[in-house]
Amino acid sequence: MNNGLISKRQSGGFANGASVFTAMMLLCSVTACDTSKDASRNDNAATTRATSASDQAATDQETVNKEPLVESAPGMAGRSGLNIIAFTPHLISGAVPENTADFALLANHKIKTIISVDGATPDVEEAKRFGMRYVHLPIGYHGIEKERQLEIARAVRDLPGPVYLHCHHGKHRGPAATASAAVALGMLPNEQAITLMRHAGTSPSYAGLYRCVEDLGKVPDAELDIAPNVFPATAPVPGFVKAMSQVSHAYDHLEQVRDADWQVPQDHPDLVPLAEAGKLENLLRALREDPELERYPPDFAEKMEAAWQSAVRFEKLFTDKADPDDLNNALERVGQSCTACHTQHRNQR
Repeated sequence: MNNGLISKRQSGGFANGASVFTAMMLLCSVTACDTSKDASRNDNAATTRATSASDQAATDQETVNKEPLVESAPGMAGRSGLNIIAFTPHLISGAVPENTADFALLANHKIKTIISVDGATPDVEEAKRFGMRYVHLPIGYHGIEKERQLEIARAVRDLPGPVYLHCHHGKHRGPAATASAAVALGMLPNEQAITLMRHAGTSPSYAGLYRCVEDLGKVPDAELDIAPNVFPATAPVPGFVKAMSQVSHAYDHLEQVRDADWQVPQDHPDLVPLAEAGKLENLLRALREDPELERYPPDFAEKMEAAWQSAVRFEKLFTDKADPDDLNNALERVGQSCTACHTQHRNQR
């Protein structure tokens, strides 16, 4: 089966945007797995959650493709575009929608709920403008805690669908969270969900993301019913000072990785090097959007932007397994960006 390079984003919009989701949904329903439905359903649950994902699980199992439908499109520098993967017709993963064209594309193709597992604050108002609800349930690169797995699965089950679930790049945390929800709700078997993660580009270095899907089974409705169901539009994020401290810790960990020739340090075997690089980029990206920046002179925001851009370049080099000398130089530039900011602002306060 051809996964299908469906369309490309051009000049802030999409070429053939309507055909992307139309083809995706149509092919999902035509080229389907021939599996049987789960005939037994709780009548009360079916009545109160008539449009929920759990009620659709058996149908989704029949209609989902053995191979994913992918839309790969060039977007911002250092990103791969929306990277859309249809895990089922009801549950789709991808990258963060960044502009009006992205939100319009989702709305035009009947997406009702957007779930972000990224750390950055989602654009709730733009989603509302297109009649979509945003839910913010951030996760890390190390894996997904059981409570958060259940919370995400319950959101997919209980909220109107189709559901679009995203991280930042649409490659690692988003596909893992989507796979986790699909397995927990009985939409997909573990092996198929993991295959879709690989198609999305989830790095094998994120062993914790794969493990939380490998070790999961279908979760009974009774267990999901007691999972948190607040589903906030924006989740609490670490305070500015705390987040800056976390940036410092991530950078320190990466220095240890560097000193171990870009391998897991023997005296710190719990470190996941690529996860630390992603964490550093994620924190700096969130900080540059923090309202706290308004308390500082304009050049502080400029320096924060420079530090984030350095972290983006470093993460990309690390992901691409660049030469150690290039990694050394890239990490040093991140450190220099932070030092320049500290010298003028933090150290003088």
